[in-house]
Amino acid sequence: MSSSALVTIHASQFPDAARRDLLQSLRTRRVNHKFHYDSLKQTQKWLALHQALSPSRNDADVAAMYDQGFAGAVSCLAAPRAHVIGLGCGGGQKDHRLLQRFRGAGKGIFYTPCDVSVAMTLVARQTALDTVPEANCFPFVCDLATAEDLPAALGKFGPPDAARLVTFFGMIPNFEPGSILPKLAGTLRPADLLLFSANLVPGPEYAAGVQRILPQYDNPPTHEWLMTFLLDLGVERDDGDLRFSVEENAELRRVVARFCFARSRRIEIGGDTFQFRAGEAIQLFFSYRYTADLVRETLARHGLRVLEEWVAKSEEEGLFLVEQNSGSAGHR
Repeated sequence: MSSSALVTIHASQFPDAARRDLLQSLRTRRVNHKFHYDSLKQTQKWLALHQALSPSRNDADVAAMYDQGFAGAVSCLAAPRAHVIGLGCGGGQKDHRLLQRFRGAGKGIFYTPCDVSVAMTLVARQTALDTVPEANCFPFVCDLATAEDLPAALGKFGPPDAARLVTFFGMIPNFEPGSILPKLAGTLRPADLLLFSANLVPGPEYAAGVQRILPQYDNPPTHEWLMTFLLDLGVERDDGDLRFSVEENAELRRVVARFCFARSRRIEIGGDTFQFRAGEAIQLFFSYRYTADLVRETLARHGLRVLEEWVAKSEEEGLFLVEQNSGSAGHR
């Protein structure tokens, strides 16, 4: 392994774009989720949170569900070479397990770990390198929400004859479905597959189920991770408090975290000043919760069709293998 890494950084994460998005977050009082992964410190806190609370790391049934889904995805791609594109790759642990499956099936493998965070992208690259040859790994830093040329940008990586599997693990809940799903659909080539996970709601009653899972968010490790953004901007812990609630948005419900100011606080970014008064709030985070039926219905509205799905016994997490709904993709 070489002592350096070649990382491609998309213009959506150039300093001027990041500053623009930060100012917009403070101006609108709605924080772009990417700013919770921006620094090495935030990356470390998120990885610790994921290790402590993620069902895929702590629930044997959820881990088995992912293994079943990975095996199903590998069996759907008959080409001798496979290119895994990990959108929102995080630390890359799930992508790594998937890549190991492809290698075990005797396929040549290529990997593009893609995240908004340079640190996360490098962690995913490092995780994958015991399975993927270094020359076959293409770290890519990009803001999926704002990159308008994502299909063309991703098309520059990997060999053209490799079957492509796009992964999107743990990401769909943190985007407005009307903005991210058209982008995902536009990213898929006719023969590509999409494999993504969604946080689901247990039990027969959707609204009550969302209330039951609220403690998965409203807990000290998540508080610490989310508060890092504000603390790094100069907000003090006792300036207010972090509150979680459940909100309804069309047919979906989501968990929302807001910091509510108990006293005034001024934040300065270069020459820009933002005044938060007592009683004001800033939205730090949201996470949509789905049912399997809602996943299928939401995808169908954006030209995507579920081929196979795997749902944990807890009914709190599901994995979905998806293709474009415009006809046979020719990969099976």
